[in-house]
Amino acid sequence: MRLLMLRHGATAWNLGRRIQGRLDLPLHPAGRARIRSWRLDPGWRTALCLSSPLARARETAVLLGFSGARPEPRLIEMDWGAYTGWRLADLRALLGDRLAANEARGLDFRPPGGESPREVAGRLADLFRELAGIGRDHLLVTHKGVRHAALVLACGWEMRDAPPLALADEVGLLLELDAEGRAGEVRPLPLVPTAGS
Repeated sequence: MRLLMLRHGATAWNLGRRIQGRLDLPLHPAGRARIRSWRLDPGWRTALCLSSPLARARETAVLLGFSGARPEPRLIEMDWGAYTGWRLADLRALLGDRLAANEARGLDFRPPGGESPREVAGRLADLFRELAGIGRDHLLVTHKGVRHAALVLACGWEMRDAPPLALADEVGLLLELDAEGRAGEVRPLPLVPTAGS
């Protein structure tokens, strides 16, 4: 079965490069306009749609025509704890070597009071196993950190270097799941028509 994972549209904090984590912010007007430009292959219209419970993901699903998207807690963004609201560049300037050492832990990076990427990947793996049992294609509206967790599961990425697949916000992440919910083939799926297409 196939999964198409989309990142929500931009919020004011995305545009300001602030870490949102689980802070529940609405879409920015520019984010709404960008989503309206996305084009899904008609075959995805019959897929079951699940969404992170955060407003920015739920609104993205509605704008894409999935008003009946089911909220799924395992699709919520990583909890960034005490780093919520900060810009990563500012944290690096303030914390220096301490943050660098934490980031070097890859999957075991953990913001104070927050969640590790390994924990995000664990809850996503649980969801993948459940969805494989249903056996239908699913469209998942989620967050950057959760899509990174999908790359961890599909590619064995340890998060100590650049992602194995660079994903712009207007590019979907298409995964194939086997019968046990293991992620196999993974590829990008552009959502905005390109010149000549």
